[in-house]
Amino acid sequence: MYVDFNTLPEESKIWIYQSNRKFSEEELAEIESSLKNFIEEWTAHGSGLHASFVTRYNRFIVLAIDQTIRAATGCSIDASVSFIQSLEKKYEVDLLDKMNVTFKLGDHIAYKPLIDFKKMAKEKAVSENTIVFNNLVNTIGEWQDFWEVPAKESWHNRFF
Repeated sequence: MYVDFNTLPEESKIWIYQSNRKFSEEELAEIESSLKNFIEEWTAHGSGLHASFVTRYNRFIVLAIDQTIRAATGCSIDASVSFIQSLEKKYEVDLLDKMNVTFKLGDHIAYKPLIDFKKMAKEKAVSENTIVFNNLVNTIGEWQDFWEVPAKESWHNRFF
């Protein structure tokens, strides 16, 4: 069951998918419509999940489930990954590769393979104060507080 993202409790489980490129407004509208339809039908053991999503920066999809009502199961997680893979194929993007880093360079959102980010850190093209997107956060509360942070406050700090 689709619910408004802002009504989900901070403890809700999230999954963050970052695109290797920015989506156009038209693509994003289609993706958001597809996400809503997917969530309306998304189940765990035949029962609807209390779930939602948000998109950010025309690049990130944040999928969320209120697990106090009904927890995600292996099959429901598999279904969500399959759905994300269908988006990858349709829009020719990479959403599942966790070996990439997204960060801010001024007002620009940059996306680099981890090895390139590490090289940029070594060359001081980015610093420990560079705002990075920590996609390893697990709940809405963590996402609100620790998603966009200086690199020194996330797992990225190992490169400085």
